[in-house]
Amino acid sequence: MQIDKDLVAASATPLVLGILAEDESYGYAIMKRVRELSEGELDWTDGMLYPLLHRLHRFGYVTTEWRTPPEGRRRRYYAITDEGQAALAEHKRQWVTVARALGDVWRGADLLPFALRTA
Repeated sequence: MQIDKDLVAASATPLVLGILAEDESYGYAIMKRVRELSEGELDWTDGMLYPLLHRLHRFGYVTTEWRTPPEGRRRRYYAITDEGQAALAEHKRQWVTVARALGDVWRGADLLPFALRTA
């Protein structure tokens, strides 16, 4: 399935903030987590992720720190800030409203299993 680029763009910020709310991470690991969460449907490129991370840093939603792990090369790690947590909470409120509206307009469609998967 090809997900519309507008929907990918709209979901990018809450997805990245949500991932960073789980734990700090670096770019490649974030892209891998997005692929994992979407069961391979979202396959982001560096050209999509890094401009978003830079924007989130400019907004004060994430901090960055360069680190060199013992087993690898130097990486820039990103961590969510209190401002980022607040932005994530607002994104959640907005997405719940949109999902509720879509559920109402698509009456009869069983969307809940898709929206609320359990591990």
